[in-house]
Amino acid sequence: MQDTPGVTRDRVYAETNWRGRNFTLIDTGGIEPDSEDIILSQMREQANLAINMADVILFLTDIRQGVTAADREIALMLKKSGKPIVLVCNKADNYEKDKEDIYEFYNLGMGDPYPISSTNAIGIGDVLDKIYESFPPKKEEEEDDKTIKVAVIGKPNVGKSSLINKILGENRAIVSDIAGTTRDAIDTEFENKSGKYVLIDTAGIRRKNKVKESIEKFSIMRTLLAIERADVCLMMVDATERNYRARC
Repeated sequence: MQDTPGVTRDRVYAETNWRGRNFTLIDTGGIEPDSEDIILSQMREQANLAINMADVILFLTDIRQGVTAADREIALMLKKSGKPIVLVCNKADNYEKDKEDIYEFYNLGMGDPYPISSTNAIGIGDVLDKIYESFPPKKEEEEDDKTIKVAVIGKPNVGKSSLINKILGENRAIVSDIAGTTRDAIDTEFENKSGKYVLIDTAGIRRKNKVKESIEKFSIMRTLLAIERADVCLMMVDATERNYRARC
């Protein structure tokens, strides 16, 4: 986790449980409604895909900044989805004082805002309860199945995300010529006649002496964890490069 904007770019999935209900959280990149930047526009597209997939939408705002023009535009976009929306005002770190600043968020017309401090884990339970209340009716538990986890590994910009998008037949991950576009290990379920799989798109791994940014170091750590939980690792190399040596 970093304070740097834009650390999360793709949809990142995590399984969790609250009050006996298992559900999947989808973390998305920040939405910049009017930006024409290639990466930011693709982040916006990924967020739209997540909105279409979701049963409940968690709209996270910054209580310190107050309601911004971008918040108003995002609120309009979310309302059009017709799905339950939970409005959350983060960064209420001085909780008793900061929670008084939530009232302007009623202007977004999205019901009661929930002040929280994610850093200090304050107010999270109330938000989870609200999410729980918005869930669709519980379905019968499905039988456990054997799902094969496949991690796609390689150095930056060899085409890992492009391969996964091609297998899935959709733009599951952001693809760009800019090395380092993928920063998280991203799980995607896939099924064909041969069985069920989880494809894990990972951040590119470079030699240690070329790793400089702390964000990249965290990305490599996530990739190594993905390798540990995978059943199969698919290593990709760039066939156009000469004298390529794979170091395991």
